[in-house]
Amino acid sequence: MKKTSLSFIALLFFLPAFSWQEKPIQHGNEAEQQLENLAERQNGEPEDDAYLQAMDQLRKNKLNLNNAVENDLKQLQLISELQIQNLIKYKRLLGSLISIYELQAIPGWDLATIQKVLPYLMVGNSNSLPGNLKQRLTLGQHSLLVRFQLVLEKSNGFIRPDSIANRYSGSRQKVFFRYKYNFRNLFQFGITGDKDAGEQFFSGTQKQGFDFYSVHLFARKLGPVKLLALGDFTVNLGQGLIHWQSLAFKKSVDITSVKRQADILRPYNSSGEYNFMRGAGITVATKNFDFTTFASVRKLDGSLNTDTSQTNDDFISAILNSGYHRTKAELAKKNAMTQSSFGGNISYNKNPLHIGVNAISVRFSNPLVRNVATYNQYAITGKGWSNYSIDYGYTYRNFHFFGEAAIDKNSSKALVGGVLASLDEKVDASVVYRSIEESYQALYGNAFTENTFPTNEKGLFTGLSIRPFSFLKINAYADVFSFPWLKYRVDAPSQGSEYLLQVSYKPNKQIEVYTRFKNENKAVNLTGLGLAMRQAYARPKDSWRTHITYNVSRQFTYHQRVEILWFDRHEKSRSQQGFLFYVDGKYRLTKKAVTLNGRIQYFETDGFDSRLYAYENDVLYSYSIPQFMGEGLRYYLNFNWDVNKKTTVWCRWAQTIYANQNSISSGLDKIEGNKRSEIKLQVMYNF
Repeated sequence: MKKTSLSFIALLFFLPAFSWQEKPIQHGNEAEQQLENLAERQNGEPEDDAYLQAMDQLRKNKLNLNNAVENDLKQLQLISELQIQNLIKYKRLLGSLISIYELQAIPGWDLATIQKVLPYLMVGNSNSLPGNLKQRLTLGQHSLLVRFQLVLEKSNGFIRPDSIANRYSGSRQKVFFRYKYNFRNLFQFGITGDKDAGEQFFSGTQKQGFDFYSVHLFARKLGPVKLLALGDFTVNLGQGLIHWQSLAFKKSVDITSVKRQADILRPYNSSGEYNFMRGAGITVATKNFDFTTFASVRKLDGSLNTDTSQTNDDFISAILNSGYHRTKAELAKKNAMTQSSFGGNISYNKNPLHIGVNAISVRFSNPLVRNVATYNQYAITGKGWSNYSIDYGYTYRNFHFFGEAAIDKNSSKALVGGVLASLDEKVDASVVYRSIEESYQALYGNAFTENTFPTNEKGLFTGLSIRPFSFLKINAYADVFSFPWLKYRVDAPSQGSEYLLQVSYKPNKQIEVYTRFKNENKAVNLTGLGLAMRQAYARPKDSWRTHITYNVSRQFTYHQRVEILWFDRHEKSRSQQGFLFYVDGKYRLTKKAVTLNGRIQYFETDGFDSRLYAYENDVLYSYSIPQFMGEGLRYYLNFNWDVNKKTTVWCRWAQTIYANQNSISSGLDKIEGNKRSEIKLQVMYNF
C-alpha cells in the first residue's frame, strides 16, 4: 500500500469538516450501510427491488397514521417493533393524532426516527376508506418503465468466433421493462420482462422476446381478505428459519432492526429469476386470527443428470439461481426441473401478543442428488422437503420479545429468540440468540444468522444504542458465534466473533458525521483446496471508516468517505490491506426539474480478502454496490430529468480505471485492457 498517499488523502478528507455552514441535511446512511453489508455477504447486489418500489409508492401515497395498523407500519422497515407498539398504545389511550408533530410525544420516537420516516407518513381523517373495487380498478396510476444497460468494452464471451460453443449467443445489452398499475398501495398488477447481457432477444431460442417474464396481481384489505396474491409473489414466514423471500438485513449499525418484519405475502415484479413463488396465495383475517395459504408451481434451472442404473431415474445434482442463459451450456440447464410448493400460516394477534404456526412443503419433479462432500453431507436431497415452525412476539412495557422455533423433515431443530428493550429515553438495546443444528436445512431460509442460510450455528448478538445528547449517537454490537460442523473452506468445527462501534455526530440539520470501527474474526482453511483435510485458523479483519454528509443548500448535497481495512495484519506473509476514498455531490436545478449527482473515488486493495464495497446512487429502483479490488479510479455521473408530470428520464455513466492491470475479470467475462465503462438509460412514463 502507498502509505504516504493514504495519509495525504485522509488529511484532505478532514479539512472541509471545519468550514461548513448550516443547511438542511439528507438521511439514509444506516440504510446504505445495511445494503453494503448485504452485498458483501451475497458477493453481489440485490436483485429484488420490491422494497425500493414500496418506499417510492409511500412517498407518493403517504401512510395515514390514524388508519395504519400494525402490519402497515411494519412495511416501512424503518421503525422497530417497540416503536410500533408504542404508537399503537398512544392511539389507543389518546385517540387519533391531530398533527404529525405529535409523534415527538410518543416514547421511543426520537427526533432522528421522526425525520427518517416523515417522507412516508401523514396525519389525516381516520375515517377515510380504502376504496371500493371500482375505485381500485379506475383511480390508480399506470406506469411503464424501460431500462437499457451496456458495458462498452467487449468481454471474451462476445469476441469468440461463432464456431466456439462456449460463447455468449446474444447481444451485449441488458434490457428490463415493467408495466404496473397501482392504487394507493392497496391494489396492483403488472408484467415484467428481463434480458441479461449475452442472452438472445427475439431470436434463436428467445423468439418470444425477453428471457424472463413475471406477471402479478396483488390486493390488500378487501373486506375479510387481508392479502391476495396471484401470479408471482414472495412468502415470508416467522423469523426466516423455514422461509423468507423478501429483502431482509442481518447485522448492522441499526441494532433495533434485528427482527424480521413483513407481510407473509408480498407482490413480486423484480428481475431476479429464482427467489419467488408462482401461483396463488391468500390471507383471510378475523378479529384476532389470520389464516394464510399459498401454492406455487414453477420451473427452475438445474444440472440434470441421466441415471444409467437399472432404476433409470434422472436426477438433479444442483439447483441454479443465477438466471443466466447466455451460452449453450446455460441454456441446456434452463427449466430443467419443476418445483411445487405449498404451505400456510395460522396466527393469533391480540396486542400485545402474537403467536403463529407455519408450514411449508416443497416437491421436485426429479430427485435432488448432490455431490456429497464432508462439509455438506446434511444438504437437502430427495424429491421433497418440508419445514414447520412456531413464531411469537410479545410486548411487556419497554420490552418486546420475539422468536421462532423450527423443525425440518428429518426432525432437525432450529431456534432464534430475541428481545428489543428501551432501557431509558436515550438508551435502546437488543439481544438475539440462535441455536441451529448442523443437520437443519431450509431451502429458502433467511434468518438473523452469521451464515447465509440458517444451519450449523450457535450465536449470541447484543446491541446497544445510546443518545447522550441530541447531536450525538453511539451504536455498538458484539456477536459471538460457533459452527459445530464443517463449512465450505473450513474443515473443522470453528468459532468467531464480530464487533462494531459507531459514533454519529449531528450538530445541526445540515451536517452528519459518523466514524466506525469494525472487527471480524472468522476461521478459514490454512492451505489450498487440493488436500483431503486442511487446518482451519482464525483470520481477523479490521476496518475503520469515516463518512461526512453535508447539505450545502437546498439544491446541493455533498458526501465524503474514507475507509481503511486490515486483513490478518499480524501475519505478514498473509496480510492484506485495503483503502477507499471518495467525494460525491448531488445538485438539483429546481426550476428545470433536473438533478445531477456524481462521484469520484480512489481505491487500493491487496486482494480478494481486502475487497471493499460502496453504495452508489443509481437510476430509480436500481442498486449499484460495486466490489472493489486492486488499485484504480472509479467515477460516475447520474442525470435525472422530469420532462413533465408524466415522463422522467435517467441516464448514468460509470467507469472504473485500474492501475497496473492489463485485463479485468476472467473467463467469458474477461475484458482486455484496464477500463470498464457502463452506460444506463431509463425512461418511466406515468399515466
